Amino acid sequence: MDALFAGYVAGTLAEPARILVRSHLEISPVNRGFIRDLEAFGGDMLEEMEPVEISGREAKLKAIFADKGFEDVSPKKVAPRQCSDILPNTLRDFLGYDLKDVPWRSRLPGMKEYKLGEIDGCNVSMLWIRAGMAMPTHTHHGTELTLVLEGGFSDGIGHFVRGDVSFADESVDHKPVADDDGDCICFAVTEGNLQLTGPVGRFFAPFIRG
Repeated sequence: MDALFAGYVAGTLAEPARILVRSHLEISPVNRGFIRDLEAFGGDMLEEMEPVEISGREAKLKAIFADKGFEDVSPKKVAPRQCSDILPNTLRDFLGYDLKDVPWRSRLPGMKEYKLGEIDGCNVSMLWIRAGMAMPTHTHHGTELTLVLEGGFSDGIGHFVRGDVSFADESVDHKPVADDDGDCICFAVTEGNLQLTGPVGRFFAPFIRG
């Protein structure tokens, strides 16, 4: 996780992963101090570096601002968050929906998903899992980041609740199970493909991938 936060501060994360980390920080105060320390450390390093002259500075600036893909990156003005809405503003802006308007699609009995598709090399989804529901056992060809927005789940590795981020890669073979006391809603960002490893999961694989 330290590498994830370092990538966030350095600006090297894929856009969906950046949104996930920023949403985590908006919900949970746990890692805000660590992020501030990383930013301060990075600032100190920049101050200690010797300046390097940029050749053709004016031409490069002109090219940057002439690029049609250039956008205003100032913070967006958003409507005040409603008390009934569990989405952090960062994620709500990214999705373009309030939670009540998310166009869920049923994948399995007790599981719904809203796929945003592939963005910046990542597969991005919202997941809704019924209380007590067990997901198919799976591993990963790459990394999987899961931010819990409501409820919680356990996977044999840890117990994750609102604001927590679960990290898994090819070394992890797990079976997430939603807590019994409420439905679990998550934002998931994966690099590479998910591989179902249990017999039940392999049976349902065509439904989950569709």
